Amino acid sequence: MSLKEKINEDLNTALKSKDTVRIETLRSIRAEILKMDKSGMNREMNADEEIQLLSKQAKMRKESIELFQNAGRNDLVDKEQSQLDIISEYLPKQMTPEEAGTVVDNILKETGITDPKDFGKLMGEVMKQLKGKVDGKIIQELVKSRLG
Repeated sequence: MSLKEKINEDLNTALKSKDTVRIETLRSIRAEILKMDKSGMNREMNADEEIQLLSKQAKMRKESIELFQNAGRNDLVDKEQSQLDIISEYLPKQMTPEEAGTVVDNILKETGITDPKDFGKLMGEVMKQLKGKVDGKIIQELVKSRLG
């Protein structure tokens, strides 16, 4: 089942149960899917594009949470956190920083990169393998710490 079908099915269930936070969240995801459909792709999204879309939505919620926390708006923090939790249900299981560190170490061994100047090259390799499985900020911190 594609993401689009799953979102539509879950949205219908949420509408029946009158779960307003879930309805709002699923509608925002569906709107992004429709926006991609109308962009002229003329095909269904592949798994990577689905993960990218969901990751973007999750990142937006995380940034909003941070901003609302700084502004002392805990009511909005709770709402955004609820939406983030719902979006996370559709993302692949997230790796722990320790698991991601192991992957970074393996890539370092495979590529032989040791120079901090090759940061971008290493980040590219790591992101290929960990995209959607770990937050990009965590990956960046891990790569920086490994290259010293």
